[in-house]
This record gives sequence, C-alpha cells and structure tokens, in this order.
Amino acid sequence: MKKIVPFIILIIILSCKNEPKSKKSETFITPIIEYQSLKKDIVFKYSKGLTIEGSYDKYIITIKSSWKDSQEHLIYELLDSTIAYTGILPKHLEAGFYIPKRIVVTSTTHISALELLGVEQTLVGFPGTDYVSSEKTRQRIDAGFVKELGKNEGINTEVLLELKPDIVIAFGVDGSNKSLEVIRKANIPVIYNGDWLEDSPLAKAEWIKFFGVLLNKEKEADSIFNKIENDYLNAKLLAKNANKQPTVLSGAMHKDIWYLPNGTSTEAQFLKDANVNYLWQETSGKGSLALSFEAVFDKAREADIWLSPSYYTSLEALKKANEHYTKFDAYTTKNIYTFSNTTGKTGGVLYYELGMARPDLVLKDIIKICHPELLPDYVLFFFKPLK
Repeated sequence: MKKIVPFIILIIILSCKNEPKSKKSETFITPIIEYQSLKKDIVFKYSKGLTIEGSYDKYIITIKSSWKDSQEHLIYELLDSTIAYTGILPKHLEAGFYIPKRIVVTSTTHISALELLGVEQTLVGFPGTDYVSSEKTRQRIDAGFVKELGKNEGINTEVLLELKPDIVIAFGVDGSNKSLEVIRKANIPVIYNGDWLEDSPLAKAEWIKFFGVLLNKEKEADSIFNKIENDYLNAKLLAKNANKQPTVLSGAMHKDIWYLPNGTSTEAQFLKDANVNYLWQETSGKGSLALSFEAVFDKAREADIWLSPSYYTSLEALKKANEHYTKFDAYTTKNIYTFSNTTGKTGGVLYYELGMARPDLVLKDIIKICHPELLPDYVLFFFKPLK
C-alpha cells in the first residue's frame, strides 16, 4: 500500500500539468483590447451647435442643428474598437462608425480642415471638384485620387458607392437630400456638419475639433485651434489702438435688391472686431439685410471703404452692372476690396474654402485695409482691391 500511494500522487500531478488552460484568463484581457484609450469630453469655448462626450472606447457626437431652423439633435457614435457593429442601432443614434480611412466631404470648408490636420489623403470623393482651390488637394484631384461626384444637391451615388467610403460628411440646407438617403441605405454612415450655422468666426473655426475627433487627431486639432484663437484675439486687441473708425459699406445689388450683412452676422462680427464703423451694425436678425438701392445709397454714399461687392471682380464690371455704383465715394477713391479674385487654378474662391477655418487671416485682412498703419508688414491674404 505504501508503494501505491506515491504512484497515485504522481499520476495526479501529471494529469494537472496536461489539463487545458482555463478560458478565464483569455476573457480577463478582453477589456484591455476593446478599450484602447480613455476618451475625454471635448471642450468647446465658442461653438453652440456641437458637443462631443468621451468614455472608454467611444465618443458621442451631438450636432444640435444641421440646417437652418432645425430643432432636431443628430447623435452619432464613434467607436475606438475593431469589432464591427452587429444588430440594430439604438433609436437615439443617427449612425455609428469607426475612425475612417476613406472619406467623402461635400463642402470646401471640410477640405481645409483635412489639410490643416494633415489627413488630406483620406479624401476620395467630392461634389464639384472645380470649386477646390487648395494646390495640395488639386494635385490629388488631377492625379485621380479624388473623384468628381457631381453636385451636392444631386450626388452621383453610383460613383460614390464604387469608392466605398467609410463615411460621408454632408452639408445641407434642409435635410432633404435624396442622394444621401441612398447612401445611408447602402450602410455608409452620413454625418451632417453644422459649422456654417455658428454665429461667430471663432465658433465656426472651432469645428476643426470635430474633424480632429473623427480622424484620431484630437491633440492636433486642439493645438491648431488654440493658435488660430490666439492670433485672432491678438489682432482684435491690436485693432483697438486705431485712431479712427472708417465707415464701411458691404454687399451689392442682386436684381433689384441690395443684400448686405445684418449687425449680428459673422461678417459684421469681423467688422466690429476690426474696430470699424459698419453702417448697419445696429441691425439684427437672421439672414442678410435686403434693401433698396436708394436706402443704401442714402446711407453709404460717403462710406470710406466698400468690402465684398458681391461677385464683381473689377471696377469696370461694377460700372457695367449699374452706372449708379460709380456715384459712391468708395468707387471714386478706389477703396473697394473683394475676395473673389483670390482663386485656385480652376476658379474656386479660396475664401469659401479656407476663410471659415482661418478667421485670424480674415480679421487681419480687414485691419490691414481699414487701419494699414497697425499692420505695416502684413500682406493681404484673401481680400484684394478691385482694379
């Protein structure tokens, strides 16, 4: 019996060594794989239309308004996991997606955000490529890396679906784009960008943080915006040193109506921060002011400077359009400035692409025009005088 006991013990030991490893240890490390990094809420100082909340492996992006007069909050979930979505999304979510590698955007303002973050190579399609001004993206278009998708109101869905983008960043005036519905039904996430609805230059520029989160460039986006904000605020502070407030007129006639910014618009905010006397700065409301020629002429005939005269690119073009334009003092003194002449090689206006992302440059342009003594070495970036 004494000989048998050690033999039994030996068998037990050997059987324990050959026993398969418990699956418990494998399931224990799963959360470490799924939760790659702890997400933090993104702080917005100016934007009123966007919130981004962070947790373990995801961001919850809430866009409060995606088109004018929209009361609907669109909520999106951005995961940091490699496990695909299965089943049906919760009802409160508009879409769920992961950090995209292939993107379609629908506004030139989105392109500037991609370039500032150094991720322009993710762009694979755009509706209206001739409107793109950036040399960097134009080269990618010419090389065939960015496909033409037609018009934003009627995107060529056949070409888009062939591109197989991971996400489409949409822009819409009323949320009724039928092309985008086709894209959604093909299980391609569509996320509406509402940056253009913000009511201040810095609030619009702050949407680079949205693209930073979307493309895993949170720190870069925060750094870029901080630099833009600092430059803008320093320029605004500099403008307070001006000894004179020149009077400013803006806009031009379209058919029988003169459209110009109301006093609470983003355009008027630039003029206020540049320390000038915008002649309609006391007005308020949504959209542009719509006035008769007589009403504008009566108030602004002696205005020192005329900014953004619609799409007119020369003094001669203004004269041909309406002989009465020549009766303004700003026309006589040739103090009319436009951003319409600063274009890319296919005619796209740079201001419409980069102006929203770089309000610091817009403000410096206006300060240079209205208070040239404050920025003696600065060269105008967007605005140029009409010739």
